[in-house]
Order: sequence, then structure tokens, then C-alpha cells
Amino acid sequence: MRRLRVAAVAATLVAGAVVTVVVGAAPAQAAPVICEKFGATSILNDQFIVMNNVWGADTAQCIDVNQSGGFTVTQAAHNKATNGAPAAYPAIYAGCHYAATPADCTTGSGLPMQANTAAFGNVRTSVSYTYPASGTWNAAYDIWFDPTPRMNGQNTGAEIMIWLNFQGSIQPVGSQVATVNLAGGTWQVWFGNVGWNVVTYRRTSATTSLNFAVNTFYNDAVSRGFAQSSWYMTSVQAGSEPWVGGAGMAVNSFTYTTTGGGDTTPPSVPQNLTASGTTASSTNLSWSASTDNVGVTGYTIFRRTGTSGTFAQVGTSTGTTFAATGLTASTQYQFNVVARDAAGNNSTASSNVTVTTGGGQGDTTPPSVPQNLTASGTTASSTNLSWSASTDNVGVTGYTIFRRTGTSGTFTQVGTSTGTTFAATGLSANTTYQFNVTARDAAGNNSGASGNVTVTTTGGTTGGCSATVSVPNPWANGYVAYVRINNTGTSTINAWSVPFTMPAGHTFVSNWNATFSGSLPNITARNVGHNGTIAPGQFTEWGFQAARPNGNTALPTFGNCAVG
Repeated sequence: MRRLRVAAVAATLVAGAVVTVVVGAAPAQAAPVICEKFGATSILNDQFIVMNNVWGADTAQCIDVNQSGGFTVTQAAHNKATNGAPAAYPAIYAGCHYAATPADCTTGSGLPMQANTAAFGNVRTSVSYTYPASGTWNAAYDIWFDPTPRMNGQNTGAEIMIWLNFQGSIQPVGSQVATVNLAGGTWQVWFGNVGWNVVTYRRTSATTSLNFAVNTFYNDAVSRGFAQSSWYMTSVQAGSEPWVGGAGMAVNSFTYTTTGGGDTTPPSVPQNLTASGTTASSTNLSWSASTDNVGVTGYTIFRRTGTSGTFAQVGTSTGTTFAATGLTASTQYQFNVVARDAAGNNSTASSNVTVTTGGGQGDTTPPSVPQNLTASGTTASSTNLSWSASTDNVGVTGYTIFRRTGTSGTFTQVGTSTGTTFAATGLSANTTYQFNVTARDAAGNNSGASGNVTVTTTGGTTGGCSATVSVPNPWANGYVAYVRINNTGTSTINAWSVPFTMPAGHTFVSNWNATFSGSLPNITARNVGHNGTIAPGQFTEWGFQAARPNGNTALPTFGNCAVG
């Protein structure tokens, strides 16, 4: 459902397909008022770019650019459903955003920049907003990271969104996973994946301004396993996502600096690290709290096997205790702990504590194999599984459900259950699947797999769909294609597919929000579990990055979208 953001565009049709292909161009150099759908202009001697960026709707929007560093939305006729993607993301940014060449990145940003460098710790940004009284919108930073120093195309690492304020019944991608104190405020942490990780920090009390070191939020995302310190930051953007209305939203000022400042003092080293209650597979760590000139926000726990070699991060804690689980019996481990503060400063590691797990002579008897696995109530996108309960010498604690497409190949875990039923959802229409189930007990023993049950989903609901394709800013030896699937019918569709043909010599680099079948050059894209269901008048999006021979300007040919 996210996020097509490009500069100025021109439209062409791909012959023989019900699609529209959009090819990007560089942003204009001066425009005090921008009403073009993807219009953009550079300001302050190319230090920043301001973009209108109506990527999710065809309704009118205009922005009045403040040449000293900001913009005001002067017109916005949006009226999008609040359970889907926003209409636009008008924004100001520093860095590389679908830049065809390094010259198309903003001046002096130093981006792309790897997050594990000292320079990254010096990056700061600030923003000041004025909010409209009506409408449905958020005011948010959008900070992009990629595993490579990418300047063009879709970033595939992490998208860090920071919501300073919002109005209306909207929520971030995914679900809330935590609450954290950062940059002088309290934030809900949300996580989802739409082909890349989307990590959103939504402030629990609104603010009109924010000034922070970028690593304050990124280090938190890394500590939760949602991002990696080896990834590259490619752009820092501040703007607004409107669903309804949006006129009157203003970015009054925006700064991006690489010279540091702010809190650079790390917390004190955690002391008195001890381990207790060690078993064959776990131990309990505790330590004395660190101190900091501003405030300690948490601790990162590291572990290695034996007493030499490299420590690896195994978890985080906001307090001074941590339960280390998943250890191997009769094995020696060492742990240490690092404190961190809101600015992303990390203390030196604590002294090591050494533990040796027990011999693991407890319960080693697995549960019996689940019997009588059946499926019922199969639809175009779901089926209901049930089975007879397993038995165990101590007690069964739950079941793990596995699935594969067709009747051969590898089974993949798709869920767990504490009872003897499971609703398998997100299936594709007219598709054969096999399921099996294993039982587990409190000691972690797993039974053998049950017999397989085979189901074939139905043909799906009636309705229609169309595919609109955009290819913004293709470069000499590659491009990124974005495909929007629109429900053009009057009833909800539960599955879709789009055939397309790749030109000779073109290969896939990556793809998101769709599964591919077939072999080059003839490929069919189908929905994944979370984006097969589309209400009338709504849409979802998927895409891919491709490589091509240098100078080959051909693009894929797309066929008609099909329901089911």
C-alpha cells in the first residue's frame, strides 16, 4: 500500500495492455506554486527539494513553496478512505530520492550514508509545522534506508516514519509493538512490512516542532531487529500524508545538518552484571542501572559462546533485567550489557558474566502425532483446519501449522494454535494447498507431522480489476516498475493476477507485495496474503526492480489484470 514518490512525470501507453506507464523526469528548478501531480523544485541552491507528490490519488493539490525552506498546501481536494493509503506526500527533503545520477541528489547532504559510520552520528534535522483545523492527515518525517548506497528506485531496507501529529481515524502500517521515550517525547512504536520494513514512531501527544539526531530513532529500530546498522540512509523527508483535505498544512522551516551537536555524552557503564537461575536452556541476567546526563532509555544485551570470539546482540531491555533463553545444554556462554540514551549514545560494555547451562536431563519425550486433520468451509481465500488432540507425558502446550502450495515441495510454518483448530487465511483463489500440524510441549519437544490434508480454493468473487504501471526515472541499465491494482468492479475481490513479459536480457533484482510464477520472459504476478482483498474503488500496489543491458530502453509489456 506504500509508496510511489517521484518527481515530474509524463505518461505513455504500453500497446496491447490495459495499463498506463509513467516515466519520470528531473524536478523543475523554480516554481513558487506547484500544482502538477508530481511537480518538484529545488531551493536554497539545491540544498533541498520540495515536491507536491500526489502519488495515491487523482484529486487536485497545490503547494506554495517557501524559498527559504518550507511550503504550504494551498489546495487539497482529497477524499480517500482512511483504511487505505493516503492521497499524497507533499514534502521537503535532503538526499537522493529517485535520483538518476549523483547530480540529482541534493547538494551537501552526504547521502547515501552508511549508518555504522561516525558521520551518521552527526546528522541532525529539525522541522516546524502549522496544522489545518479540518481534514484527515498526519505530519510526519519519512527517512529511508537501503542495504546498498542506492540513489534511484525503491529502497528495500527500512522506512522510518516519525508522526509528530495526526488527525482523524488513521493509523501507521502494521501494528503497535512498543512504547518508547525518545527525543524528549513518548512515542508508540509500530511495525509492518510492505516489501520493506516500515517502522513508525507516533507521538502520544502532538507537537508542532522537533529537533533530533537521526540516529536517535534509527538506533532504536536497529535494537528491535527492524533495521541494520550496515544499511545506508538515502533521504530525510518532512511533510504530510493527507487522506481527506489537507489545505493549510505548512512546513514552516526544515533543517538538515551533518555537523552534529546536541547530546554526545554516553551513559555510564552498567555495573554488577550477574546471572542466576541458570537451566539447560536459559539464564536470568541482572545489573545495576547506568546514569546519563539526560537519561538512559534502555540496554542492549550481547552474548558469545565460550570465552573468546565475537559478541552478538541477543536482545534489549528497558529495565535492568533480561531473560536469556534458547541456550544449548551443557554449554558455556558469556554475556555483557551496553546502556544507551535518547540521542543514540552507547556506553562501554559492562564486564562479562560467564554461565554454563545444565545438562538438559529434563523432559525429552515428544507429544504424540496429531491425528484426523481435516479442512472445512474452504473459500477463495481461506479454509478451516481441525484435528484430534495429541497427548504428552507432561502436557501439550500447542500446535504448529505448516503449509505448501501444490502437493510437492517444502512446507512452511504459517501459524500456531493452543487448541485443535486453525483458520488458514490469505490463500489464492483456484489454488491447491496442503497442510500438516505438529504438537509441542513445555520442554520444547515437537511431535512428528500429522498426515497432510489437501484443499483447493474456490474461484473467488465476481468483479473486475485493472493494472496501472509507472516506471519513474529509469536509468541506463535498470529501472523500477510500480504496479497499482484497482478494483473496478462493484464487489470485493479476494485475489488478483497480472501477466507480463520481460524484454530479452532483462532480469529481476528484487520485488515486493507480489509472488511471481513462470519463467522469463513470461511471468505472472499474484497477490500475497495481505493484499489480495480489495474493496470496490480501492487499490493495492506492488512492484519490482529490474536490470537490463546498458542502453537497452525497452520496458516490460503488461497484460490484463484478472480476478481470482
